[in-house]
Amino acid sequence: MSRFATIAVALAVLATGGCTSTAARLQPVDVSRYHLGTPMPQGTVSIEPLSSTDTISMSYQAYADAVAAQLQAQGFTPVPAGSESDYIAGVSFRRTDAGTYRERSPVTIGIGGGTAPRSGLGVGGGISTGIGGKDRRVILSELSVHLRRRGDGTTIWEGRAQTHSLEGVPESQPSAERLASALFKGFPGESGITITVP
Repeated sequence: MSRFATIAVALAVLATGGCTSTAARLQPVDVSRYHLGTPMPQGTVSIEPLSSTDTISMSYQAYADAVAAQLQAQGFTPVPAGSESDYIAGVSFRRTDAGTYRERSPVTIGIGGGTAPRSGLGVGGGISTGIGGKDRRVILSELSVHLRRRGDGTTIWEGRAQTHSLEGVPESQPSAERLASALFKGFPGESGITITVP
């Protein structure tokens, strides 16, 4: 499925979610993983920014902590960043603009036909128009993790988790835990395959 088709499907689901359920607003997470296909002995791991341009903000820390928890669940032992460790998990999180979505108006005006008094003649048809709809930005959230051996710098596993949300709709925003959990589902996962996690 192309990137634009994926966004179109996401928008359709967001549109039909309405305001009745938080779960209806949360979008599936697309997850891709790549690895060498060789055993990954468990060991200590430090969580660090994926690149020197990644800023260590409160938002980054939330994702770093969520990744550390998932790695610990897989048998790795997190140690403080900068410590000597068997592995380094490079973490990056970004939110980017993925277009706009026109919300359906919550109010519509209908002009319908009726029967003329005393004539018995009916007038059919009707017109309805929406009032108050607005554009919302669609946000693409992406969590990336590269797991590499400290000794030789070889990346032995990498993964990416992506999902869409609507700006200004808090219940549609993905949490760090949700993206990290989806990313490590079935770790290490099938290499080169994209799965969708509800």
